[in-house]
Amino acid sequence: MLVEYRTHKLQREYQRSGRAVREYGKAVAQRYVGRINIIKGATDIEELERLPAIDCHPLHGDRRGEWSITLIGRVRLIFTLQGDNLEVARIKEVSKHYGD
Repeated sequence: MLVEYRTHKLQREYQRSGRAVREYGKAVAQRYVGRINIIKGATDIEELERLPAIDCHPLHGDRRGEWSITLIGRVRLIFTLQGDNLEVARIKEVSKHYGD
């Protein structure tokens, strides 16, 4: 799957993990890079949904059309799917979308 980023900041945090460590802490940064690598290696969303450790699932309500992958605890990687065959994952944010 092709990966795009909503912001240059998100892309730099993937490319230079030291930036992600400063932004999110070491554990979340490692998972951020690792989860994006998993997305890149996937052929489709169904493959991601079959991996129980990452808890990939569609969001609902105001976030309909977005997908979530667990990083650590309640910290999630949020992305959307684009392209004719949904072959592009667009990284939107790292958040605690379930609140504090």
